Amino acid sequence: MITMDFNYLGITPGNRVLDIGCGEGRHTIRACREPGAVCIGADFGFDNLRTTKGKLEFHEGLNDLSCRKWALSAMDITALPFKDNSFDVVICSEVLEHIPDDEKAVSELVRILKPGKILAVSVPRAWPEWICWQLSDEYRNADMGHVRIYSKKKIIEKIQGKGPKYLRHHYAHSIHSPYWWLKCLVGPDRTDSPIVNLYHRLLVWDLMKKPILTTALDRRLNPVLGKSLILYFRKSL
Repeated sequence: MITMDFNYLGITPGNRVLDIGCGEGRHTIRACREPGAVCIGADFGFDNLRTTKGKLEFHEGLNDLSCRKWALSAMDITALPFKDNSFDVVICSEVLEHIPDDEKAVSELVRILKPGKILAVSVPRAWPEWICWQLSDEYRNADMGHVRIYSKKKIIEKIQGKGPKYLRHHYAHSIHSPYWWLKCLVGPDRTDSPIVNLYHRLLVWDLMKKPILTTALDRRLNPVLGKSLILYFRKSL
């Protein structure tokens, strides 16, 4: 499930791409498909990195990713082990809402980005996320859970305050919003809800098959119902 629009990232051969908070590797794997890209997937959790490694190795055999360069590493977003101006593209998808010291995290993202290059950030959209918070204390208080809700204005001001210029935004994953509302309503940790399990099967089917109907529906509903807010910034020269 790709959240970022890679058409806006401007990745060219030889570019260094960092996917910080890579999770199970969705954007790292997608970045590896860019010709000549050098991709680093980083996450706080070792289990996520192991899963990402397995996926990358699997895709190497099927899609000739072996000609690309990639690496994985565990690291803290508030203390990144890279020199200033190290990356041509920095991707940070669904991470900042988990970080208590998001000011430090944003400073680090900007510090390691080369001047003139793109920082892509996504966070949960404010109003769908607010509904999840109202429906379930478990959702909000889970270990490594969400510690804040960002409005579009707030996240733009926070990142622009560190120097980068805001370029554009869009929304994604509209058909996922009702799933999370249902999940929060019955209990985020429950696995025996027929309606939640059925909806999950629909989302997996949509992800694997990419049918025209749900793809068109998701795109049409994103401006209104999109669960994720995606923003693009350019670091000043």
